[in-house]
Amino acid sequence: MDTAMEDGQPRRRRLKQRYPLTVLILQRLGLSAGLLLAVSILIFGGVEALPGDFAQTYLGQSATPQAIANIRSQLGLERPVTTRYFEWLGNAVQGDFGKSWASGNSVSEQIGKRLGNSLFLAFCAAIISVPLAVGLGMLAVHFRNRVPDRIINIISLAAISLPEFFIGYLLILFFAVKFGVASFPATVYDGMSFADRLSAIALPTATLVFVVLAHMMRMTRAAIISVMSSAYMETAELKGLGAFKTIIKHAAPNAIAPIVNVVALNLAYLVVGVVVVEVVFVYPGMGQYMVDAVTVRDMPVVQACGLIFAAVYILLNMVADLIAIVANPKLRHPR
Repeated sequence: MDTAMEDGQPRRRRLKQRYPLTVLILQRLGLSAGLLLAVSILIFGGVEALPGDFAQTYLGQSATPQAIANIRSQLGLERPVTTRYFEWLGNAVQGDFGKSWASGNSVSEQIGKRLGNSLFLAFCAAIISVPLAVGLGMLAVHFRNRVPDRIINIISLAAISLPEFFIGYLLILFFAVKFGVASFPATVYDGMSFADRLSAIALPTATLVFVVLAHMMRMTRAAIISVMSSAYMETAELKGLGAFKTIIKHAAPNAIAPIVNVVALNLAYLVVGVVVVEVVFVYPGMGQYMVDAVTVRDMPVVQACGLIFAAVYILLNMVADLIAIVANPKLRHPR
């Protein structure tokens, strides 16, 4: 046994030295799968621990104990928690999240429609905020410690300080109520034209852009400034390259790893953290669906939404890690 361990250890080490990228990718995939499993336990246990009872909420205060017991029996709530967890997890892996206790509709079908709306909103916010944040970050570095840099920093600090619901209500007040140039609530439905859909989500998109833009811009600025202090950047400047060209050709590509991490985290926020924005603008996405389910203790919907949010967040972080590993060879050979 000792011989096998002695033989196995060098073999694993050789495999890691020969295929470092493949080993790291497999490690990240395994870590993400384990993390998602742990999160699923927390979500199921947390929802089970929530105060209140669906049967009592559904039947009202005048419900008899026998009627409540009948509802709980129909839903299978009298079975052990572990049995219900493994059954729920096994079905969830196959894409089946059961039926809503409140409406009786398939949770998977409802989530399919809602998730599409949330992803559409997040995508629109991302295609505006990501290039704008990176561009403003490079612009701030180019004008470092001068007036444009200070203006960008002041605006970004103000944006970070304001919660998204406050920004949303301000946009509604000015652009929907006072000026009447934007629609509210942000309702979208099947058969709606693409132009009308874009018009409907203008205000929630602007809110999300305003919230994530500042963080991405500041981290981009910090990453590029860190790279600018390297010796090879001084060499590039001594060769006669212009300051802005030096940033674009040398600093930005070498700062891609931290920038990608920040962008991925903010993209994850756009999908996961969109709950408040959807509620403020009455947007029919995943966040609004989950909040509605929480109010009536519709546990299958809450558990499904929580698991999907966690999966999206873990997936985007894993993609960010992998991109950073591919972009920076140093990460493949940690000391």
